[in-house]
Amino acid sequence: MIAWVFPGVYAPQDDTELLAEALREEAPNPGTRVLDVGTGSGALALEAARQGAEVTAVDVSLRAVWTARVNAWLTRLPVHIRRGNLFDPVRDRTYDIILANPPYVPAPDAGRGPRGRSRAWDAGHDGRLLLDRICRDAPPLLRPEGVLLIVHSALSDPDRTLELLRAAGLKAAVVRRRWIAFGPVLRSREGWLRRRGLLKASDDREELVVIRAERVR
Repeated sequence: MIAWVFPGVYAPQDDTELLAEALREEAPNPGTRVLDVGTGSGALALEAARQGAEVTAVDVSLRAVWTARVNAWLTRLPVHIRRGNLFDPVRDRTYDIILANPPYVPAPDAGRGPRGRSRAWDAGHDGRLLLDRICRDAPPLLRPEGVLLIVHSALSDPDRTLELLRAAGLKAAVVRRRWIAFGPVLRSREGWLRRRGLLKASDDREELVVIRAERVR
């Protein structure tokens, strides 16, 4: 999917591919304006650019910004890459498609926010550190009939995501699900997740979901 990932940048995984599948189903036309927020390695931004979309990618991490720029250069795909906190650099624009694969893994409260590499996956006690902000701030940036695609774990409350997006006036539904084996992060906090009731005793896999939300006219 991509050629290179700078150390400390989130590499494409199952959630990336699941969101890429949902993007392909949207079949963006040449000129479709796409925003990839929290782009990481740039994999999803490049997928949209391959389909002819006009793509902007944003990430707060300088390493991620440089990784995405290198991958855009290596693949000769036009992607406008900006550094910033979620939607801050693009609040003056609107988009046909917004893609979001934010950090979503619930994390024990250490008295401070995630730092370093863990910013790519840790998302607070309930896994919604950034999800709630995306649900609040993305809808105003959608054009009429624009689509927001978000991927996250079932551990971080998809029903809450649907509730917030519908309250913002969007038509929202889960359009993709996939069960995957626990990765290193989940395995490292499996006991804590079970004590909190987020994982059942019989659970040995994690469910990922893609939520599609459309701004109706």
